[in-house]
Amino acid sequence: MTTRGVLYVHSAPRALCPHVEWAIAGVLGTRVGLDWIRQPAAPGTWRSEFSWQGQAGIASKLASALRGWQMLRFEVTAEPSAGHEGERYSCTPALGIFHAVTGVHGDILIPEDRLRAALARARGGETELEGEIAKLLGKPWDDELETFRHAGEGAPVRWLHQVV
Repeated sequence: MTTRGVLYVHSAPRALCPHVEWAIAGVLGTRVGLDWIRQPAAPGTWRSEFSWQGQAGIASKLASALRGWQMLRFEVTAEPSAGHEGERYSCTPALGIFHAVTGVHGDILIPEDRLRAALARARGGETELEGEIAKLLGKPWDDELETFRHAGEGAPVRWLHQVV
């Protein structure tokens, strides 16, 4: 089954840009040359985004390939396809990586075991339930990335297709 999605590189130092392209190329199995533009939300960094199409599971492979670089902010999305839910990955230097399963309308679907664990932590006095739910929904990542998302409005998008 094929799916499609978008990779948003919200900010990367200039020296890291070719490494990001090589990592993406390694996942997609084809040469990648992104159109980089300056990221006004973080002077001295660059941003890019592109849409991709490939087998289900590509989003997780892209996120894994990019997650190790401390100065990189990115998001990867994958649309639901036959037999597969959608996915969203968000990554920031301060928070690390966030993963959520998404439904056909883009809503985050939280597995019941994660909800039960959040309730247990809140009942045990470890945390507040509101904070636990915010983490399950990716709110800390959304809060940190919102400035970078807004700064990218109107940026060009390039379509890439997996060649296998």
